[in-house]
Amino acid sequence: MPENGLNTQLENQIRECFGRVVYSHKTHLKMADRCAARMAQYKVAQIAVTALTSSGAVGVVVFDDFRLKLATALLSFLSLFIAAYLKNFDPGGTAQKHRDTASKLWGIRESYFSLITDLPEMELADARTKRDELQELLERIYASEPQTDGKAFAAAQDALKNNEELTFCADEINCFLPASHRKSE
Repeated sequence: MPENGLNTQLENQIRECFGRVVYSHKTHLKMADRCAARMAQYKVAQIAVTALTSSGAVGVVVFDDFRLKLATALLSFLSLFIAAYLKNFDPGGTAQKHRDTASKLWGIRESYFSLITDLPEMELADARTKRDELQELLERIYASEPQTDGKAFAAAQDALKNNEELTFCADEINCFLPASHRKSE
């Protein structure tokens, strides 16, 4: 692709789109992790409250204590509340939707990366066509994706900037490859 202002602008736009998809992908992964952790917390609470309610019910049969009856009744209502919450708000299902979205975005992310790699050898019209195709795919994904929040974005930003979760050093890549494909620095 010949060097000129228009092509530099196209490359800059494609690089910007790549960066946004990288962040969206990681944000959905972090949101999925948070939803799954919330689901696990609710399940543990549900098990604990149910166990305490059962213990209280046994205690009510053995002992005639008003406080035990009251505590058991309150625990029973709490157990009902947790079950109703989990029925109406499904953190596990939401986590899966975020994982599914992240999976779709991963493919787009890799396509943008390949496009950036191929740009120097591409005709301008072909590069624009590929960019437009990727934008159409992204539009469809974004139209049906579950919402993320600022906490998930901050976690994604930390993961990408500080923990370098998307980067590898040459030695790490070499570990994944057979000896015949390894490179030394």
